[in-house]
Order: sequence, then structure tokens, then C-alpha cells
Amino acid sequence: MVTSSNPFHAWIQLEQPRLGTRVTYASDDFFAAKERLIEASEPVFIDDKYDDHGKWMDGWESRRKRTPGHDHCIVRLGVPGVLHGVDIDTSFFTGNYPPYAAIEGCVSEDDVPAGGWTEILEKSELQGDEHHYLSIDNDSIWTHLRLNIYPDGGIARLRVYGEVRPDFTAVEGVIDLVALENGGRAIACSNEHYGSMHNLNMAGRGVNMGDGWETARRRGPGNDWVILALGGAGTIESTEIDTAHFKGNYPGRVSLEAATFNSSDDAKHGSSAWQTLLSETKLEMDKRHFFEDELHALGSVSHVRMSIFPDGGISRLRLNGRIDKKD
Repeated sequence: MVTSSNPFHAWIQLEQPRLGTRVTYASDDFFAAKERLIEASEPVFIDDKYDDHGKWMDGWESRRKRTPGHDHCIVRLGVPGVLHGVDIDTSFFTGNYPPYAAIEGCVSEDDVPAGGWTEILEKSELQGDEHHYLSIDNDSIWTHLRLNIYPDGGIARLRVYGEVRPDFTAVEGVIDLVALENGGRAIACSNEHYGSMHNLNMAGRGVNMGDGWETARRRGPGNDWVILALGGAGTIESTEIDTAHFKGNYPGRVSLEAATFNSSDDAKHGSSAWQTLLSETKLEMDKRHFFEDELHALGSVSHVRMSIFPDGGISRLRLNGRIDKKD
């Protein structure tokens, strides 16, 4: 199983612009635009690049503060969620990073909320040119975040890790139980060398081969797999497995298994609880594959394991069904 130096890798990156997240305000962004704070690309340093304001930096950077107070910027999440951790990344900021940072959250319909802020990450010490993985212990759902830096300086990227917890009380009929907007998420996989498992349940079709889950070429026995948690327990009635853009590297075959677990911590690859949802089936390149009659009737489940044989790339997985209604 793949491990990562990021302790929050199993959670969704809620700051992604493709989810609709925007940086809506900055007290100052003289040296580097606030929008760069949440760009999907990793930050870079270009040695000889300058603009009218000075050295070009890939991130958000305020000017040197000469008055009391501190700088801040506001991020409006495209999909409200519960936060479990953040990465305040000061990559390439060495003599111009802020010594401290803190984060507040609020719930608002405004781009720039006037109040209602609650501290969710206390003032924390930062170092230059470094990732800072910081846990957040707060179970509330937030729509906005305010990143405070003390007193000024530059942050390359802010990564926000959490989960979506939708309200299913008014939901009727069939929905995609694993869609991100419905609270689904990938929680573990055997390998994701070329493409993140978190791409599998994104909205829309993949835009290119990088916008999917892709493993390295397997040179030993066995096969690759990924485990996903449904947004809520439910009955799966049909599924779509999309190999868009994967042509010379799509899996030869695929299977789906499902089970009910008390928590995602219990949904282990080696568990004996997995039952066949879709028997091992041949795939084709760059194609949407739909399955309904082929699915085994398992009733209510909470997690799904997709196995690919032996390796390769899948763009999207849809698990359509009905959410369990609580009495």
C-alpha cells in the first residue's frame, strides 16, 4: 500500500479551484497575487523572473508591514466541509515568510464575510521553505477560511484537507453515492504513482490522462486496488467505470466489491467482509463502461473496493444508488 509524508492524504483537498474554491480577499498582495495561494500546481521558483513589483514569487505575498496589525486573506470553499488538517507551504519563501500563521472559519453567503469568525487553528510557528502539516480539531462545517499571517510575508500554497458531509434528509431517488459533492472519497489504494485516487469521484469526465487514478507498471504478482467510502450507506443499483484518455495503459480487467464497515478505519484491504458487486470484467480503452444487470444484489453497503488487473489507469468511477433513510 502506498504511504505518503502527508498525514492528511486520505482526505479531500477542499481548496481546489476546480471545486469552485476562490480567494476572495487579501489585505495586501503587493508582491504576489492572492489567487496563487490555492493554485493546483506545485509552487516553482524562477531565479531571474521579476515584475513591476519586484521578485516574482509563486504564492501570495504581502509587502513589508510598517503599521500595527497583520495581513490576512479569505478563501471561500467551493464545497463546504469539515476540516481535518492543512498544509501551510512556504516553499521558496526564505527571508520573506511569516513567522506565524493562524486560521479562522465561518459560515456565510458573502464572498467577504464581515464577521462570525471562529479560530480553528491557533497561532502556529512557521519556518521558511517548508511544508507545515497542522491538524484541526473542529467538527463544524465551514464555508470560508481566513488565513492570518503575522505580521506579513509570503505563503506559497495553502492546502485544506477535509470531508464533505451533505444533508441527505431531502434526497429522493438515485444519486451517485461516491461523488465528492455527496460526501464520497477515496481512502486507500495500492499505488497512485501517476494519478491521484482522489480524481476518481470528481465531477465531469477527466480532462486528460493526468486527471484520473493511474498506478505504476506492476512488475510482480498481484493487482492494484483502491478503496472508496460512500457519502452515506446505501444500495448500489448501477455503476460507470470510465477509462477516458487511457489507451495504452488502461487495465485489462476490473472488479468491484462492497461491504459495510462501522468506520473507514475498518475498511481494510485484507478484510474478509468484502463481497462481489461486479465480477471480474474486461475493459476497453478510452471508454465509458456501464453496468447494471451485471451487479450482484448486496443491499446496503458503506464502502467499495475497485480492483484492476493487473495495473493501469481509471478516469472516473460512478456508483449510482439510493441512500439509506434513517428512521
